[in-house]
Amino acid sequence: MDAAESEDVAEAGPGPSLLYLLKRTELVVRARLEELLRPAGVTALQYTALTVLERHDGVSAAQLARDSFVTAQSMADMVRALEKRGLVRREPHPRNGREKVIRLAAAGRRLLADYAEPAGRLEARMVAELLPADVDRFREYLKSAHRSLS
Repeated sequence: MDAAESEDVAEAGPGPSLLYLLKRTELVVRARLEELLRPAGVTALQYTALTVLERHDGVSAAQLARDSFVTAQSMADMVRALEKRGLVRREPHPRNGREKVIRLAAAGRRLLADYAEPAGRLEARMVAELLPADVDRFREYLKSAHRSLS
């Protein structure tokens, strides 16, 4: 059974559940993002962590893990890999010298700048069949669904 046939099977009947549709969309977005980022040598999860730092620089590894949807152990490994590449740096917490915060390094900012347009095109492709007002509504619906489950 090819992808088109499996999609037809999944969408037969009254329609797939929203949970199924969200997961299917997440998987295809992640696959496309992995393809897009392959030349940069970063994974979709690493890219996600870098975008989190772009919005909230100087966070703990635990907070970065939560905001990037990975475990603390996975984040520890990821931070080491990103630090080794010079994309992030660890610094003492400004109020608690024993604790470290993670900051986006200049090379990480450049990588994000280099991929902002291609990532934007991917997102535009995802919502190409929607009207602009529907894209805004879709964004609000997703935020609302997240709030409801958090």
